[in-house]
Formats: sequence, structure tokens, C-alpha cells
Amino acid sequence: MIQKVMEYSPSGSIWLCAFLTWAIPYAVHRVNRKLHEIADPPWKKEEQDESKGSRLDG
Repeated sequence: MIQKVMEYSPSGSIWLCAFLTWAIPYAVHRVNRKLHEIADPPWKKEEQDESKGSRLDG
């Protein structure tokens, strides 16, 4: 029974690629967000705060 299950399960490289399809975009998103926190000018941060407030209002 366990042999049948193992025959149909994906190989290790498939699992690795599936994980990387999630991990790479997530890492890029985190780095991009951190760069915006550090490098955005003050006026840009104010605009982002205002737009967040307007989305919450309705």
C-alpha cells in the first residue's frame, strides 16, 4: 500500500520547485517593502498614509 502511494507522490525536485515558486516572490516582496520603508522620501510616506486612511473609510 505504501509503495503505491510513493509511486504517485512527486519527486524531491518537484517539491523544491513548488516551494521556490512561493519563496522567491515572497522574498522579493519583503525586500521591496523594506526598501520602501527605508528609502521613500517623507512626502511619499505622507501620501501613502493618506491613501490608507481613505481606503479604510469606505
